[in-house]
Amino acid sequence: MLDLALPTTLGATAVVYRLTCPLARDDALGARLVSSAVLCAAGTGLVLHVRRGLLRELRRARRVAEAAQSVLLRPLPPRVDGLAVAAVQLSADQGARIGGDLYEVVATEHGVRAVIGDVRGHGLGAAGTVAAVLGSFREAVHDEAELAGVLRRLERAVARHLRERAGAEDAPAGAADGPAAEEFVTVLVLEILPDGEVRALNCGHPWAYLLSGARAEPLVRADPLPPLGPFPLPSELPVVPCGRLLPGDTLVLHTDGAEEARDADGRFFPLRDVLTDAARAHPPTPRAVLRTVLEALVHHTAGPPKDDVALLVLVNERQSRRTPSGTRESARPATADLRPTDRLRFPA
Repeated sequence: MLDLALPTTLGATAVVYRLTCPLARDDALGARLVSSAVLCAAGTGLVLHVRRGLLRELRRARRVAEAAQSVLLRPLPPRVDGLAVAAVQLSADQGARIGGDLYEVVATEHGVRAVIGDVRGHGLGAAGTVAAVLGSFREAVHDEAELAGVLRRLERAVARHLRERAGAEDAPAGAADGPAAEEFVTVLVLEILPDGEVRALNCGHPWAYLLSGARAEPLVRADPLPPLGPFPLPSELPVVPCGRLLPGDTLVLHTDGAEEARDADGRFFPLRDVLTDAARAHPPTPRAVLRTVLEALVHHTAGPPKDDVALLVLVNERQSRRTPSGTRESARPATADLRPTDRLRFPA
């Protein structure tokens, strides 16, 4: 009733003026100017009323989107079991606050487990798949003692979601026709044990970067498994050992939207070089790393990214372990002469 009161009053005023006021029927110039002013005022009032209503709806929609994002891609705590944490997600769809990228970090009895992923597509259309992956991950990390079990749970969750989208609940995974059959999700799942040992399983996702000293290098260079969705995972899921995350070391997990961002000349964003610059800060805090990367990314693309971008930064703030002699324990094995078949590729 209150929403209708103002436009009804303005409309009634214009009609009454037109029907009863002598000036409305006077052809003199002054009378016409007065009539025009009255009608213009009534029309302006209606436009402003509609505008205020639209702004209220927009603010309400934004509040709903923020609430949905806080549940789906909830804010991470600043510290998780001795690891400093920071993350950011940028949606390429300006009309959506939830994109197709996902991340999560959870402290469990099996160690700190983290995931970062990228759903094919971006914006609101990918939100359902993001919800399926994150919901499964948040349960599986506590239930599954092995990292391979966590990845199996994610695979089943994605398969169920795609079957539901395809409208074929009893169809085998990946067999449904239509757009849902072409969907896939890349994920990188990490496990960081109390002694800093890092293990990973990668399904078609870019490997994380390790910032140690003043260098930024890929964590490992092993070939990833296929993405979740199109094909079933192999029967054996060997976990990739990634050495140890020493106190002060930083892991930067990212989606391909960061590395594949282009400038006006078509050049890719030099993520590794930017991370090397960030590694020179002592000590590199998670927020400082994010700020350095985001500023460089926006400068490189001269505007918002064309694809969803997610960054997850983990800094080991645990106390260093000491050997009986009092020296710091070497937590990362030397790997200078690794063969192509070896999993650890990062040099000491």
